[in-house]
Amino acid sequence: MRILAFSDLHRDKAAAQAIVDASADADVVAGAGDFASKQIGAAETLDILATCRAPVLIVHGNHDSPDEIARLCDGWPNITYLHGTGADIGGTAFFGIGGEVPGRKAHDWNIAHSEVDAALMLAACPERAVLITHTPPLGTADVQSNGAHEGSAAIRDAIVASHSPLCLCGHIHASWGAQGQVGRALVRNLGPGINWFDI
Repeated sequence: MRILAFSDLHRDKAAAQAIVDASADADVVAGAGDFASKQIGAAETLDILATCRAPVLIVHGNHDSPDEIARLCDGWPNITYLHGTGADIGGTAFFGIGGEVPGRKAHDWNIAHSEVDAALMLAACPERAVLITHTPPLGTADVQSNGAHEGSAAIRDAIVASHSPLCLCGHIHASWGAQGQVGRALVRNLGPGINWFDI
């Protein structure tokens, strides 16, 4: 299976169109959140991504309204919204969780979930599922510009418990392109460019 993955478009329509253009070579497209900026403009990028030529799986970012993302995705048969839920594409299991985990930003628009709530949702992750998460796992691809690790312990633990082969994440802009290993999984902080994975 060939996966095209990205994160943090933040209303960048040109980046969204580049993903659509590349999607003919993908079996699945994975978007790790932040289509909007401060909960404004998610439809600008999702309208474009709905024309991808492969199934699209997404999670919400901390800049995205989960209710809006769910409503938008209900209108597009090609995009599936994951949050504490999974999907099967061609016999490969995927599972997603969105938002900032745990909450660190005190803004009205910031969408965050506690480590406890994240762990409860991630308990449903199937064995060997590809994880799509907005927040990176704690300690891997999660270094902020000040050197602090701002990933999630619940996501890290779920990767190990589920024997996931791959975790696709974003959120920490200072770590775009960074990758590492957690358990059996390759972890990649994606950023808004095109990232390819074969599993």
